[in-house]
Amino acid sequence: MSLKPRSYQQIPVETQRTARAACPKETVAMRIRDRLDVLFADEDFADLYSADGRPALSPGQLALVSVLQFAEHLSDRAAAQAVRTRIDWKYALGLQLDDPGFDHSVLCEFRARLVEGGATERVLNLMLRHLTAAGLLKAGGRQRTDATHVLAAVRRTSRLELVGESVRAALEELARQDPDFLAPLIQPGWDKRYGHRVEIAKVPGGAAGVTALAETFGEDGRLLLTALWQPSAPPGLRRLRQIEILRQVFTHHFYWDAAGALRWRDGHRLPPASLRFDSPYDTDAHYCVKNGLEWSGYRAHLTECCDAERPEVVVHATAAIAPVQDGTLLEEIHTDLAAVRLLPAEHLVDAAYPTPARIVHARKAHGVTLTGPIPTASGRTAPPDPAFAKAAFSADWDTRRLTCPAGHKSLPWKPLTLNQRPYLQASFPTATCRACPQRSRCTRTVDQPRSVTLQPTRELHEIQLGNWADQHTQAWKDRYAARAGVEALNSQAVRALGLRRTRYRGLPKTRLHTQLTAAACNLVRVADWIHTPTRTQRRTARFHALCLTLGLT
Repeated sequence: MSLKPRSYQQIPVETQRTARAACPKETVAMRIRDRLDVLFADEDFADLYSADGRPALSPGQLALVSVLQFAEHLSDRAAAQAVRTRIDWKYALGLQLDDPGFDHSVLCEFRARLVEGGATERVLNLMLRHLTAAGLLKAGGRQRTDATHVLAAVRRTSRLELVGESVRAALEELARQDPDFLAPLIQPGWDKRYGHRVEIAKVPGGAAGVTALAETFGEDGRLLLTALWQPSAPPGLRRLRQIEILRQVFTHHFYWDAAGALRWRDGHRLPPASLRFDSPYDTDAHYCVKNGLEWSGYRAHLTECCDAERPEVVVHATAAIAPVQDGTLLEEIHTDLAAVRLLPAEHLVDAAYPTPARIVHARKAHGVTLTGPIPTASGRTAPPDPAFAKAAFSADWDTRRLTCPAGHKSLPWKPLTLNQRPYLQASFPTATCRACPQRSRCTRTVDQPRSVTLQPTRELHEIQLGNWADQHTQAWKDRYAARAGVEALNSQAVRALGLRRTRYRGLPKTRLHTQLTAAACNLVRVADWIHTPTRTQRRTARFHALCLTLGLT
């Protein structure tokens, strides 16, 4: 399809007159059009279309419809209906009153074009550019970020259901692509097991019954994969999506024993959650647990500015697979903000984001002050007495030794790797620790010496200690209190705009879902900030009037 750019700067006179008469107090769509004019121009999407072919519908209008759709949590069909019937939407889009609109499938095609063209962030970035030009947004200042879980658009399955459903999905795809190849392979009982969706509530026989059923699924899948890799099999069938997914599922959940038999993996031999998926229909949806919450899907990260004199606008939105830890997204967030020239002076985050290394990198690479609590040891990893916490040990970086609060010196510290990150570990002499009268206050171990893990460099160590000291001061707490406001953003995105469950399958489309949700949030917030409702004159209560008379207020 080709693009023939059109201008919608002028709203038809009849549309203006009718919209003003029908909506004298205006709506969100009308306020945004009046304050920001045309948010999205056709030229902004020209690179996503070819130079020839059938003329496409206006991408600028489709972008605005998509944002309005997410702002009101509408389906594609309902959004297309709103374009045809709602006067305020016609006003915002610059359409004639008798404009017939378009078919709802066009919205799906437009989103697919954004994803395939690598332009998932374009709608939000264009909105931010207009807000900056209008003086409603600027770089510097303070911003805050938080993450929330996003459920996948597919049902969550158990491991047993996943394996059975993967076999069923592969059989379905083969039945569509090459039924003649599949027909001789069908075994008795396959129709009963795979003729409908695999749902397993309870398996008789307990753990042994689960293992037996899983290995039955495994044998069926093995028979299928073995036939596909025979020289006589059509080679194109091996490259089918569901066949490749079935092969990966078998790698994750089965193994060959010494006798050459296919065996079901127990829970201790599984790959990490970031590698194995939970559904054959969305391989980007992964299982995750955080603070006791379990879900299968993604994490959305939202960043908003929090300057008092301007609206609280979402300046960045992204999504990642669920097992990816929050802090790993910081560099992406800062890089994207630098690209649109909206880096903050101070970035407020919760304890899941900052580490000493990330604080240093944010300051040196982007000039951003990263503010957030760095966790200290807690539970069984913490010493019995806080007076013997890590911060109480003095470090001598020349001799590479620690001195404990009791005055004992450690052995020279050695390199240590934890979770693929470098650290230093200082251990104290066993005899010294056992004889120390303060041992019961210093360590919980029975006979092992105290050891302390340090940051790999002096700079990072001092930043960690300094942050621990600062985060207990009232001044730091007062400055950090502004971060709590990001919970309102998460609540709005989840409760009002439907962010909790993604509408689409796959990480690229889920990222677009997050971006459009953020743009819709900005639309509502800016419209509310522009609109200053008239104060209603309230009747003074008799008791309050009496208190005023007596001077008792």
